[in-house]
Amino acid sequence: MGRNVIITYKDGTKREFPVGMSLKELSNYYQNYLKYDILVAKVDNDLAALSDTIARKCKIEFFDRSTTLGRCVYASSANFILVVAVRNALGDDATVVIHHSLDNGVYCHLHNVEVNAEVIKKVEDEMRRLINEDLPFEKISVSRTDAMKYFKSRNKMDKVNVLKYIPNSYVSLYNLDNMYDYYYGKLAYSTGQINNFKLTYMERNGFILSIPSLANPGVTTDYVEHEKISDSFIDLERVANSWGINHVSDLNKIVSDAKVTQLILNSEAYYTNQLQVATDQIIQRKNVRLVLLAGPSSSGKTTTSKRLMTYIKGRGLGVLQISVDNYFVNKVDTPKKENGEYDFESLQAVDLKLFNEHLTRLMAGEEVELPNYNFITGEREFNGNFVKLKDDDIIIIEGIHALNDELTRDIDSKYKYRLYVSPLIHVNIDNHNHIHTTDLRKLRRIVRDSRTRGRGALETLSMWSSIRHGEEEYIYPHQEQADYVINSSLIYEIGVLKTYAEPLLFCVEEDDEVYPEALRLINFLRNFLPIPGDSVPVDSVLREFIGGSCFRD
Repeated sequence: MGRNVIITYKDGTKREFPVGMSLKELSNYYQNYLKYDILVAKVDNDLAALSDTIARKCKIEFFDRSTTLGRCVYASSANFILVVAVRNALGDDATVVIHHSLDNGVYCHLHNVEVNAEVIKKVEDEMRRLINEDLPFEKISVSRTDAMKYFKSRNKMDKVNVLKYIPNSYVSLYNLDNMYDYYYGKLAYSTGQINNFKLTYMERNGFILSIPSLANPGVTTDYVEHEKISDSFIDLERVANSWGINHVSDLNKIVSDAKVTQLILNSEAYYTNQLQVATDQIIQRKNVRLVLLAGPSSSGKTTTSKRLMTYIKGRGLGVLQISVDNYFVNKVDTPKKENGEYDFESLQAVDLKLFNEHLTRLMAGEEVELPNYNFITGEREFNGNFVKLKDDDIIIIEGIHALNDELTRDIDSKYKYRLYVSPLIHVNIDNHNHIHTTDLRKLRRIVRDSRTRGRGALETLSMWSSIRHGEEEYIYPHQEQADYVINSSLIYEIGVLKTYAEPLLFCVEEDDEVYPEALRLINFLRNFLPIPGDSVPVDSVLREFIGGSCFRD
């Protein structure tokens, strides 16, 4: 008779199971704890695939697609099913490139085949066939050099080149329907678990692979076109391709060849050009009095607003920056969340009446005493900060609600210019592993929080779900109202952020709840060669996070 071990579930309940049982078999005993199929596990707080087996007494936690960890697994698994379906439905010559996140999915592009709605339907049908057959995702561990030889023999040079720069001696490959692929994260146990998705045909040989969102994990909603966001991604991709950069391996080669300085200059010039375009548009409109700037956490809003102010001043106009935070209602009047905590992100936390009154008076040429919010006392104060604008002066307002017309409800739209700022990174690991914009912002935030607020990576990662909730509710619904989108990502920046973020991530202890996420980011950063921060210009948006900015933090 085989030996049993005690398994403790996250709620403290204990049960005995035989050594060697797979986590998939074990998950069947706990499926009723979760609403959707279990996709991945934490074993003693270490992320594990369901194909792994139990060998000792341990603590177990399972995750479905309604969780951040589970959705990452769901997304990567859906991507692999797509890759195999393209081969099966369209032939070995057809290839798919998974570019970037868009809405609740990813934008994809097909090569070596003429794409139309019928072709996409054919791929979708093949995906559903693979899912209905409930085929396993088989994981194997091979030496890095053997993996490179395998992919080279199949002319998958995007895989060969990315593996070239990874320091690991061994890498995990996944097999589905006799196709091997490289993914740096975990995949589901089988295709049958990825039972909810949609393909939406787009122009230019493209389409969207959509999956359920965290906010609504039960259904895949129809793709909502975000034309300005999509155009910003595509424009940076066009420019980066002209520099010879499609994948991280292209960036790593530039670093290893000691040619990164020119790339830094190119990247900074691209960001600067966007600021110049925005400035030109503001000036050409003539009647713009309010520049409203919004974006998600760690998008570089502060540097963007400071540099934009400099460009506008350079065109002979006066600029006044107003912080919405100074118009918070007194703390006792702040709305509360369901858990009783103050909701400072709510629009009702702002004194809209006073804010609009001051804007109206300033635009009419009146003198106004601006308030200052005392975050220690939780009260608004007036300390003699009187300001008055000239006829052509412009007010810049930065904040999470800036694109919500309700914030500036008393101001006619003809006086407003709306900017949306986000780091919409284009460079991918390889053709099938795209980089999430969220991961870039997360790394930026970890580095900045450590430098300016004394927070460790543990604290930043622990509060990320709350940050995301605020973005989903208050920022993303208004992003397409922007007159112009500024892409604040710099192609070289993850190599720089690696040198700052990696030590902070290694400080997360193995028993901390966010340890699997810290480990995932560490594994993600292994794909990049480090880049010293010495050559980053002092006015770069990256300086907002690593320090040394010529603008006051």
